[in-house]
Amino acid sequence: MESCLCIPGIELIKQGCWTHQEMCESDECVQTSNAHKKINFCCCRKDLCNVNITAVEFADSTTKKPSTVGNPIQALPSEDPVAKTLMVTLVPISAVVIFIVVGFFLFRYLRKEGRYMAHQQLPILDPELSMPESLLPHKPIQLLEIRAHGRFGEVWKAKMEEHDVAVKIMPFKEKASWLAEQEIYNLPHMAHDNILLFVGAEKHEENLWLITQFHEKGSLCEYLKGNTITWSQLCKMAETMSRGLAYLHDEIPGGRGTEAKPAIAHRDFKSKNVLLKDDLSACIADFGLALKFEPGKSPGETHGLVGTRRYMAPEILEGAISFKRDAFLRIDMYACGLVLWELVTRCSCVDGPIDEYQLPFEEEVGSHPTLEDLQDLVVMKKVRPSIKEHWQRHAGLDALISTIEECWDQDAEARVSAVCVNERMNQLTRTLNVSNSSENVTVTSNQGSYYINSVST
Repeated sequence: MESCLCIPGIELIKQGCWTHQEMCESDECVQTSNAHKKINFCCCRKDLCNVNITAVEFADSTTKKPSTVGNPIQALPSEDPVAKTLMVTLVPISAVVIFIVVGFFLFRYLRKEGRYMAHQQLPILDPELSMPESLLPHKPIQLLEIRAHGRFGEVWKAKMEEHDVAVKIMPFKEKASWLAEQEIYNLPHMAHDNILLFVGAEKHEENLWLITQFHEKGSLCEYLKGNTITWSQLCKMAETMSRGLAYLHDEIPGGRGTEAKPAIAHRDFKSKNVLLKDDLSACIADFGLALKFEPGKSPGETHGLVGTRRYMAPEILEGAISFKRDAFLRIDMYACGLVLWELVTRCSCVDGPIDEYQLPFEEEVGSHPTLEDLQDLVVMKKVRPSIKEHWQRHAGLDALISTIEECWDQDAEARVSAVCVNERMNQLTRTLNVSNSSENVTVTSNQGSYYINSVST
């Protein structure tokens, strides 16, 4: 501490009388300085008290800021304005940069692991048939391997936590199909053993996802390519497939607190869109072209020429379709007859050659038929896939062939319904369990009857 008028290292800028002495608390003029201040100030209350100025230096002084009211002396704020400006500017910028960098690397990591999800909606259906609790929304999905390619995209086997799921990945140009399929899956009462269980849908940066239960055996088409089937396996596949189609076609009225389920036409029914569960029961999939028929409402987009060419009914091929509910359901039944024929071609229940798997009409028009090829074959010549003579030596197959021929009848109104096919397959299955003799057994349904002499498994 030093008391003098001239203080080494300090320049006296101004000295005089202070008119606001009530603001001065000391009888002596004592100014406190530190390294961060360039200008300092002191005041005192007595006459000529500023003759002697006392300077006290502290490394980290926290002196009070003097009032500037009527202050003729320039005082510096308690903080360096340059440092304050830099801090206010740089700290937020640094925080933003760090946040962006961390977010970028986190995004790349999640994308690399196949777990990045931009959830748009992930509805869960009927709780009685819904996926386990662990498969509720916002669970990360890891893509494992591609299992199928189709017109609308590709199907992946994936993991959702410890559960296998199927993910159909579609490009944005197929958004209409993506939305249409969700709409069908989300209709009331769509949870059914023989309709593929829907888990949810997601919208990603580059594509659209539909998530469903995964079935290891894949489609009926792929299974028949690599396997022959017994009569009992054929019955199970046909019975469960027709049950699912009948449920799809059925209209279920609403009740107390429940909405009605409309009748639904699939419009792309084929063996690739029938999946097999582990027990070889079937479930129907792929509703991107499906139409719902609600009473008093338009079914929406009803272009007739949709679906897979080789499965198109004659009335579609010749452009003579009636845009009514029953007409669309009968188109499904024509395709159902072709799928039942595919089952018969790979059945090992009778003596005779079992040919390599072929799609309907592949023998007649090859793997990639044109619309004109099928119009000539199916409409003009009224050709259907060939029925082998040795198939008809098996009573069960013979009865099934009769049903197949009623499904693909040229006259749409003469075709049997999915309910009828299901009833007949139920009775054929029951007949296996009660009749192994050569007794005549009559099998009846709401739309006719036929006879079985004997059935061997």
